[in-house]
Order: sequence, then structure tokens, then C-alpha cells
Amino acid sequence: MAQTVQAAQIAEDHDVIVVGGGNAALCAAISAREEGASVLMLERAPEDERGGNSSFTEGLMRFVYSGRDDIVALSPDLTPDELASDFGWYTEEGFFDDMARVTQNRTDPDLCELLVKQSNATLHWMRRQGVRFLPQFGRQAFKVDGKFTFWGGATLAAVGGGRGLVDQLYRAAEKAGVKVLYNAWARELLHSDRGIEGIVVNVDGVTRRFVSRAIVLACGGFEANAAWRARHLGPGWDLAKVRGSRYNCGDGLEMAMRIGAQTAGHWSGCHAVGWERYADDFGSFDTMDDYERDNYPFSIMVNADGRRFLDEGADIRNYTYAKYGRIILQQPGQFAWQIFDSSVTHLLRPEYRAKRVTKVVANTIEELADKLDDVNRDALLATIREYNASITRDVPFNPNVKDGRRTQALAIPKSNWAVALENPPFEAYAVTCGVTFTFGGLKVTTDAQVLDTGNRPMPGLFTAGEMLGGLFYFNYPGATGLTSGAVFGRIAGRSAARAATNAKPQTRVA
Repeated sequence: MAQTVQAAQIAEDHDVIVVGGGNAALCAAISAREEGASVLMLERAPEDERGGNSSFTEGLMRFVYSGRDDIVALSPDLTPDELASDFGWYTEEGFFDDMARVTQNRTDPDLCELLVKQSNATLHWMRRQGVRFLPQFGRQAFKVDGKFTFWGGATLAAVGGGRGLVDQLYRAAEKAGVKVLYNAWARELLHSDRGIEGIVVNVDGVTRRFVSRAIVLACGGFEANAAWRARHLGPGWDLAKVRGSRYNCGDGLEMAMRIGAQTAGHWSGCHAVGWERYADDFGSFDTMDDYERDNYPFSIMVNADGRRFLDEGADIRNYTYAKYGRIILQQPGQFAWQIFDSSVTHLLRPEYRAKRVTKVVANTIEELADKLDDVNRDALLATIREYNASITRDVPFNPNVKDGRRTQALAIPKSNWAVALENPPFEAYAVTCGVTFTFGGLKVTTDAQVLDTGNRPMPGLFTAGEMLGGLFYFNYPGATGLTSGAVFGRIAGRSAARAATNAKPQTRVA
């Protein structure tokens, strides 16, 4: 682990202070050290909960690659059978198109260009820091004729998932000489007309002041703050489950805005998914792999009224899952059921077989309707009859592509993967909304420097990760968050180190 020290042992003066303890913060800290800066990281969580939302992810990262050779360069230890997979490719144009399409052309073009064009180089930089990657067999690919075929533009994940990614980056930070304080709750930025001068931090219950010439804020959005969710996302959002860290309460955003930082991005938007209906209120390392419910493209989803309410097959899961949580939250009772035919249940991810799952199994549709006692029985039966009758059965089912197996003449279509519910046993899974991270953040330059409300760069203040505003609106291409955190964390750390160097008093020679 990185150097864990007591507050009393920390020198008061550091070139760069990084607020946060996840992927973006770690990349910023390591990058600043590469520039020769002395670096202190402030992680609000205790050590055993470190890593922010990064620790709750699959470790999956979206990046530009041209084919198998690019995959092998980042994951060189694949077996011959694994190398026989169809990894496809993901071009800059494809990444740009995905970002534009899912954000309804609102993504900031300059920030998006940095994200896309630096994605490949950033993963190689992470590998040089000791991060190991492997293809996501079985989660981003299905087997066709015995060969894994990748889909959705996201192929590699850090070994060990999100926690593995965080642990590997902490080892790199330790090697680089980054100092880390845990239980360090940043409370106030110290600044003057010259810019940032330090930060007030509550460390293990004791208020301390640390001097710094540059600060990188990378401590997450406000997804764990129920009051802020209701205020910014809208009514009912205080009822959503939080998928990740309980410590992402908007502290960094509040500190920055208090000294005049300009906001940017979609403040009423967030990444929100279908999540186990009776999940814990916040993420837990013990259950974080049990609550995802992302195989909905092969299901129909019904609400308490017994009606379908969205197009489950509108696109590959990677391009719809982050916006469907919002729609589920808007349903009566804030829940829905995913219903699967037995012909596709072998495709379900392992979390559907976890212990903590709300599941119903039935041998007839009528029995299923009886067991879903919080759903209008007659309406559900009518919905399933209409759905089954509407399917274009001459089109073959293919889970790896948008197969065009669709419904016809339904008020709410299913555009792909329309599988009739007619082969028992049928399985149904209860879901609610799980919020991952919020889209609203701070406005920055292409050097990740925060701008004030007068659109002027704020000397010494930088940001990365969830706090960087302007990339995501309405939706999100799966696996882009960690990539964004790494790309802009690296930029922010480098920029902060250079700013700190320029701010140092110059020694005059007589």
C-alpha cells in the first residue's frame, strides 16, 4: 500500500495535494510525482474502504484499439484458446460517435477529443505503472460456434476488477513516493488573490491545515448525498439505492463552488442502472458483485401495473444500462421485474445466481403472474400474450449483435433480442434504481484546470474523475468512467505539478 502516515508526521507543505482515493485521484498523484512534485493524497474513507466508486466497478475500461495486436500488447499472457477470440476493434470514430450519440451531441468536444485520443496511450501508461489487464470473457462477449465474440466497444478490465485496479494503483503510488492519509475529510479550500494556498482537513477527528501550491479535486460526485440528489436530480431520487461509496457526498464540488468555481455538465443527470430491489442503501464490498441486473436485453421488464415501459432491446447493453435506472425509478413503487424465458437463462451473468437476489421461478405464465403479487395479474398476462404474438420469429436470435429480432405493432417496441416467453421454467428478478455517479461537475480547461464563474482559470485548482463536468449527458457509454478518470487524472496531476513548480519562490543569486 502507499505510505500510510499519521497526521502529525506530515510536513505542512506539499507541492500537490490530491483530494480523493480512487482511480482518478491515484492517476493524478502518480502523474504529479512523475513531474517531480511532492504529493499528498487525502482519502476520506478508512483504509479498508479506500478507492471511492472505482473499487465498486468491474474495472472495465473503454479505449481505442485496432485489433488483436493492441489487446495482446496490454494483455500479453493470453492462452492460445483465448487468443482465438474475436476481439474486433474500436476506432476513434466509433468512440466519438458513441459519445455523441448517447449524450445527444452535448458532450464537450474538446474534452471528448482528449478522452478518445488519449485512451489507448493512457492504458499503456497504466500498464507501465503495474496495472494488469485481461479481456472480459463472459461479460463483454458471448460464445458463438465455440469462439468468444466481443461487442459493445469495451474489452479489457483490470485484473481483480475495481478493487484490483485500485490496489495496483496504490502499489504504484507507494513506489512513486506518494503519501496517503486515510480518514482525511477535506472541508475547505484555502485561497487568496494569488490562487490556491492549501486546504483544511479533518483527520481522524482533528482539524488540520495543509499548505499546497496546487490541489487536484478528485473525490467524486454527490450520488451518496440523498438531499443533493433530490435537489439536483429531482423528486424521488432520494429513494434510489447507491451502488458505490458512501463517501461521495459532493464535498469537493461544494468546496470549489464556495470559492467561485464554475459548474458544468448535466447536473440533473446521472449514471443509474437496474439494481437488486432490496439491495443495501450503499455499496458494500461483500455484496457489490451480487446486485447488478444487466441482462435485461434478453428479458421483458414490467412494472407494478403489469405493463412494459421501455425498449429492452434498443441497443447493446453498454449503451442503455446507465439510463434505464432512471426510468425504473419513475415506475409505480420505484421497481420492476425482469422476466426471462428458459431459452436465454444460460446467458445470465453470475450475479443472477447470487444468494442475495429477489427471484421468482414458475412453470407456467399463470403461475408466474400469481407469484408476482405486487403486479397487476390480468394486465401482466395480457402484456405477455401481446408480446409473444408480436415477435418476428423468422429472424434468428444472436446475443452478440443487434440481431433485428423485434416486435411489431406494440406501443412500446422491443427492437432486438425479442424472445417469446413460452419455454418453462420462467424466471423473474425484481429490480430498482441503483445510482452510480452524477454527471454534473466543474468546468475545466483542456489542462483540467478549474474555471471560475468569470470563465478565468483558477490558479492552482484542478479536477478529474466524476467532478469533471461536461462529458456526460443523459447517458454514458459503458466503461467510459474509469477511462475518463485515468485520462484526466493523468492530465490534472501533470498540470498541478507544473503549476506548483511555477508558484515556488525563486531564489535570487547575488
